Amino acid sequence: MGNFTKWLGAGLGFTLGGPIGAAIGFAIGSFVDGITSDDIITEQREYQQNSSQQINTQSGDFEISLLVLASIVIKSDGKIDQRELNFVRSQFYAMYGEQRANNAFKLFKGVIKKEISARQVCFQIREHMPHASRLQLIHFLFGIAKADEFVIEKEIDEIRKIAGYLYINQHDFESIKAMFYDASENSYKILEIEKTASDEEVKKAYRTLAKKHHPDKLQDLGEEHLKGAQEKFQSIQAAYEKIKKERGF
Repeated sequence: MGNFTKWLGAGLGFTLGGPIGAAIGFAIGSFVDGITSDDIITEQREYQQNSSQQINTQSGDFEISLLVLASIVIKSDGKIDQRELNFVRSQFYAMYGEQRANNAFKLFKGVIKKEISARQVCFQIREHMPHASRLQLIHFLFGIAKADEFVIEKEIDEIRKIAGYLYINQHDFESIKAMFYDASENSYKILEIEKTASDEEVKKAYRTLAKKHHPDKLQDLGEEHLKGAQEKFQSIQAAYEKIKKERGF
Protein backbone atom coordinates (compact mmCIF):
# COMPACT_ATOMS: atom_id res chain seq x y z
CA MET A 1 0.00 0.00 0.00
CA GLY A 2 2.78 2.39 0.93
CA ASN A 3 4.67 1.96 -2.35
CA PHE A 4 1.52 2.60 -4.37
CA THR A 5 0.57 5.79 -2.53
CA LYS A 6 4.16 7.05 -2.67
CA TRP A 7 4.20 6.53 -6.46
CA LEU A 8 0.87 8.30 -6.85
CA GLY A 9 1.45 11.14 -4.43
CA ALA A 10 4.96 11.89 -5.72
CA GLY A 11 4.00 12.24 -9.36
CA LEU A 12 0.78 14.23 -9.35
CA GLY A 13 -0.21 17.86 -9.18
CA PHE A 14 -3.44 19.18 -10.72
CA THR A 15 -4.92 15.70 -11.28
CA LEU A 16 -5.28 15.13 -7.54
CA GLY A 17 -8.23 17.51 -7.58
CA GLY A 18 -11.37 18.00 -9.65
CA PRO A 19 -13.12 15.25 -11.66
CA ILE A 20 -9.84 13.44 -12.37
CA GLY A 21 -9.07 13.31 -8.65
CA ALA A 22 -12.56 11.90 -8.05
CA ALA A 23 -11.92 9.15 -10.61
CA ILE A 24 -8.59 8.34 -8.95
CA GLY A 25 -10.28 8.14 -5.55
CA PHE A 26 -12.95 5.80 -6.92
CA ALA A 27 -10.32 3.60 -8.57
CA ILE A 28 -8.21 3.29 -5.44
CA GLY A 29 -11.27 2.45 -3.38
CA SER A 30 -12.06 -0.41 -5.76
CA PHE A 31 -8.89 -2.32 -4.92
CA VAL A 32 -7.36 -0.88 -1.73
CA ASP A 33 -9.28 -0.66 1.53
CA GLY A 34 -8.54 2.15 3.91
CA ILE A 35 -6.82 4.63 1.56
CA THR A 36 -8.34 8.07 1.20
CA SER A 37 -7.46 11.04 -0.96
CA ASP A 38 -6.04 12.70 2.17
CA ASP A 39 -3.56 9.82 2.49
CA ILE A 40 -2.32 10.42 -1.04
CA ILE A 41 -2.02 14.18 -0.54
CA THR A 42 -0.04 13.54 2.65
CA GLU A 43 2.32 11.23 0.77
CA GLN A 44 2.77 13.92 -1.91
CA ARG A 45 3.66 16.59 0.65
CA GLU A 46 6.12 14.32 2.45
CA TYR A 47 7.77 13.39 -0.84
CA GLN A 48 8.15 17.04 -1.81
CA GLN A 49 9.65 17.92 1.58
CA ASN A 50 12.06 14.99 1.72
CA SER A 51 13.18 14.65 -1.89
CA SER A 52 16.32 16.49 -2.99
CA GLN A 53 15.34 16.07 -6.65
CA GLN A 54 13.19 18.43 -8.63
CA ILE A 55 9.69 16.99 -8.94
CA ASN A 56 8.23 16.88 -12.40
CA THR A 57 4.55 16.72 -11.61
CA GLN A 58 3.72 17.33 -15.27
CA SER A 59 4.90 13.84 -16.12
CA GLY A 60 2.59 12.25 -13.56
CA ASP A 61 -0.33 14.45 -14.54
CA PHE A 62 0.12 13.49 -18.20
CA GLU A 63 0.24 9.83 -17.18
CA ILE A 64 -3.02 10.01 -15.24
CA SER A 65 -4.71 12.08 -17.94
CA LEU A 66 -3.83 9.33 -20.43
CA LEU A 67 -5.35 6.71 -18.15
CA VAL A 68 -8.61 8.54 -17.67
CA LEU A 69 -9.09 9.50 -21.33
CA ALA A 70 -8.08 6.01 -22.48
CA SER A 71 -10.77 4.50 -20.28
CA ILE A 72 -13.37 6.74 -21.94
CA VAL A 73 -12.31 5.81 -25.49
CA ILE A 74 -12.07 2.08 -24.78
CA LYS A 75 -15.63 2.02 -23.46
CA SER A 76 -17.06 4.15 -26.29
CA ASP A 77 -17.98 1.14 -28.44
CA GLY A 78 -19.92 -0.47 -25.60
CA LYS A 79 -17.33 -3.13 -24.78
CA ILE A 80 -13.84 -3.46 -23.38
CA ASP A 81 -11.55 -5.18 -25.86
CA GLN A 82 -8.60 -7.10 -24.46
CA ARG A 83 -6.38 -5.97 -27.33
CA GLU A 84 -6.98 -2.35 -26.40
CA LEU A 85 -6.19 -3.10 -22.77
CA ASN A 86 -3.02 -4.87 -23.87
CA PHE A 87 -2.04 -1.82 -25.93
CA VAL A 88 -2.44 0.46 -22.92
CA ARG A 89 -0.39 -1.92 -20.80
CA SER A 90 2.36 -2.23 -23.43
CA GLN A 91 2.55 1.52 -23.89
CA PHE A 92 2.91 2.09 -20.18
CA TYR A 93 5.57 -0.61 -19.87
CA ALA A 94 7.51 0.99 -22.74
CA MET A 95 7.24 4.48 -21.26
CA TYR A 96 7.57 3.90 -17.54
CA GLY A 97 9.20 0.54 -16.87
CA GLU A 98 7.75 -2.44 -15.04
CA GLN A 99 7.10 -1.12 -11.53
CA ARG A 100 5.60 2.22 -12.49
CA ALA A 101 3.58 0.60 -15.29
CA ASN A 102 2.17 -2.01 -12.91
CA ASN A 103 1.00 0.73 -10.55
CA ALA A 104 -0.48 2.70 -13.45
CA PHE A 105 -2.35 -0.26 -14.89
CA LYS A 106 -3.66 -1.23 -11.46
CA LEU A 107 -5.14 2.24 -11.23
CA PHE A 108 -6.42 2.03 -14.82
CA LYS A 109 -8.42 -1.12 -14.09
CA GLY A 110 -10.17 0.78 -11.31
CA VAL A 111 -10.74 3.95 -13.36
CA ILE A 112 -12.32 2.02 -16.23
CA LYS A 113 -15.11 0.84 -13.92
CA LYS A 114 -16.31 4.40 -13.31
CA GLU A 115 -18.52 6.50 -15.55
CA ILE A 116 -16.55 9.67 -16.25
CA SER A 117 -17.58 12.92 -17.90
CA ALA A 118 -15.20 13.52 -20.82
CA ARG A 119 -16.21 17.18 -20.87
CA GLN A 120 -15.36 17.84 -17.22
CA VAL A 121 -12.11 15.89 -17.37
CA CYS A 122 -10.99 17.70 -20.53
CA PHE A 123 -11.78 21.09 -19.06
CA GLN A 124 -9.51 20.26 -16.12
CA ILE A 125 -6.73 19.08 -18.43
CA ARG A 126 -7.07 22.10 -20.71
CA GLU A 127 -6.63 24.51 -17.82
CA HIS A 128 -3.30 22.98 -16.79
CA MET A 129 -1.70 21.36 -19.84
CA PRO A 130 -0.07 23.13 -22.83
CA HIS A 131 -1.32 22.64 -26.37
CA ALA A 132 1.58 20.41 -27.47
CA SER A 133 0.86 17.96 -24.65
CA ARG A 134 -2.84 17.90 -25.51
CA LEU A 135 -1.95 17.05 -29.12
CA GLN A 136 0.10 14.14 -27.80
CA LEU A 137 -2.88 12.88 -25.79
CA ILE A 138 -4.96 12.70 -28.99
CA HIS A 139 -2.17 10.81 -30.77
CA PHE A 140 -2.07 8.25 -27.98
CA LEU A 141 -5.86 7.83 -28.01
CA PHE A 142 -5.87 7.01 -31.74
CA GLY A 143 -3.22 4.39 -31.03
CA ILE A 144 -5.57 2.78 -28.51
CA ALA A 145 -8.51 2.86 -30.90
CA LYS A 146 -6.40 1.23 -33.62
CA ALA A 147 -5.07 -1.48 -31.27
CA ASP A 148 -7.88 -3.92 -32.09
CA GLU A 149 -7.26 -3.27 -35.83
CA PHE A 150 -10.64 -1.60 -36.31
CA VAL A 151 -11.36 2.04 -35.57
CA ILE A 152 -15.14 2.29 -35.47
CA GLU A 153 -17.13 5.47 -35.84
CA LYS A 154 -18.07 5.62 -32.16
CA GLU A 155 -14.39 5.64 -31.18
CA ILE A 156 -13.59 8.34 -33.73
CA ASP A 157 -16.54 10.42 -32.51
CA GLU A 158 -15.40 10.07 -28.90
CA ILE A 159 -11.84 11.14 -29.73
CA ARG A 160 -13.18 14.02 -31.84
CA LYS A 161 -15.33 15.11 -28.91
CA ILE A 162 -12.35 14.91 -26.55
CA ALA A 163 -10.24 16.89 -29.02
CA GLY A 164 -12.89 19.60 -29.14
CA TYR A 165 -13.03 19.82 -25.35
CA LEU A 166 -9.23 20.09 -25.31
CA TYR A 167 -9.34 22.95 -27.85
CA ILE A 168 -7.66 20.87 -30.57
CA ASN A 169 -8.92 22.28 -33.87
CA GLN A 170 -10.36 20.14 -36.67
CA HIS A 171 -7.26 20.46 -38.88
CA ASP A 172 -4.99 19.13 -36.13
CA PHE A 173 -7.48 16.38 -35.32
CA GLU A 174 -7.68 15.20 -38.96
CA SER A 175 -3.89 15.40 -39.28
CA ILE A 176 -3.32 13.08 -36.32
CA LYS A 177 -6.15 10.79 -37.40
CA ALA A 178 -4.55 10.40 -40.85
CA MET A 179 -1.37 9.09 -39.23
CA PHE A 180 -3.26 5.91 -38.34
CA TYR A 181 -4.77 5.19 -41.78
CA ASP A 182 -3.23 4.07 -45.04
CA ALA A 183 -5.02 6.01 -47.76
CA SER A 184 -3.84 7.63 -50.97
CA GLU A 185 -4.25 11.25 -49.86
CA ASN A 186 -3.34 10.84 -46.20
CA SER A 187 0.04 12.50 -46.67
CA TYR A 188 -1.79 15.71 -47.55
CA LYS A 189 -4.18 15.32 -44.62
CA ILE A 190 -1.26 14.86 -42.25
CA LEU A 191 0.24 18.14 -43.51
CA GLU A 192 -3.23 19.77 -43.27
CA ILE A 193 -3.34 20.79 -46.95
CA GLU A 194 -5.26 19.90 -50.09
CA LYS A 195 -3.77 17.84 -52.90
CA THR A 196 -4.05 20.93 -55.09
CA ALA A 197 -1.58 22.84 -52.90
CA SER A 198 1.46 24.29 -54.65
CA ASP A 199 4.97 23.04 -53.93
CA GLU A 200 5.66 26.15 -51.88
CA GLU A 201 2.47 25.59 -49.87
CA VAL A 202 3.55 21.99 -49.21
CA LYS A 203 6.95 23.17 -47.93
CA LYS A 204 5.35 25.84 -45.76
CA ALA A 205 2.84 23.36 -44.32
CA TYR A 206 5.63 20.95 -43.45
CA ARG A 207 7.64 23.64 -41.67
CA THR A 208 4.57 24.71 -39.70
CA LEU A 209 3.62 21.17 -38.65
CA ALA A 210 7.19 20.18 -37.86
CA LYS A 211 7.47 23.16 -35.54
CA LYS A 212 4.09 22.53 -33.91
CA HIS A 213 4.73 18.83 -33.23
CA HIS A 214 8.46 18.90 -32.54
CA PRO A 215 9.37 16.56 -29.63
CA ASP A 216 11.28 19.39 -27.95
CA LYS A 217 7.93 20.91 -27.03
CA LEU A 218 7.34 17.94 -24.70
CA GLN A 219 10.67 18.07 -22.86
CA ASP A 220 8.91 19.03 -19.63
CA LEU A 221 7.00 15.74 -19.67
CA GLY A 222 10.20 13.74 -19.28
CA GLU A 223 12.05 11.26 -21.47
CA GLU A 224 9.36 8.62 -21.00
CA HIS A 225 6.88 10.56 -23.12
CA LEU A 226 9.20 11.55 -25.96
CA LYS A 227 8.94 8.27 -27.92
CA GLY A 228 5.30 8.89 -28.85
CA ALA A 229 6.15 12.47 -29.77
CA GLN A 230 8.97 11.26 -32.01
CA GLU A 231 6.64 8.78 -33.73
CA LYS A 232 4.21 11.59 -34.48
CA PHE A 233 7.03 13.80 -35.76
CA GLN A 234 8.30 10.98 -37.98
CA SER A 235 4.80 10.57 -39.50
CA ILE A 236 4.92 14.23 -40.53
CA GLN A 237 8.39 13.81 -42.02
CA ALA A 238 7.33 10.64 -43.88
CA ALA A 239 4.27 12.39 -45.32
CA TYR A 240 6.43 15.27 -46.56
CA GLU A 241 9.00 12.92 -48.12
CA LYS A 242 6.26 10.95 -49.88
CA ILE A 243 4.81 14.12 -51.44
CA LYS A 244 8.30 15.31 -52.43
CA LYS A 245 8.96 12.00 -54.16
CA GLU A 246 5.62 12.07 -55.98
CA ARG A 247 6.16 15.63 -57.18
CA GLY A 248 9.89 15.37 -57.80
CA PHE A 249 11.04 18.47 -55.94
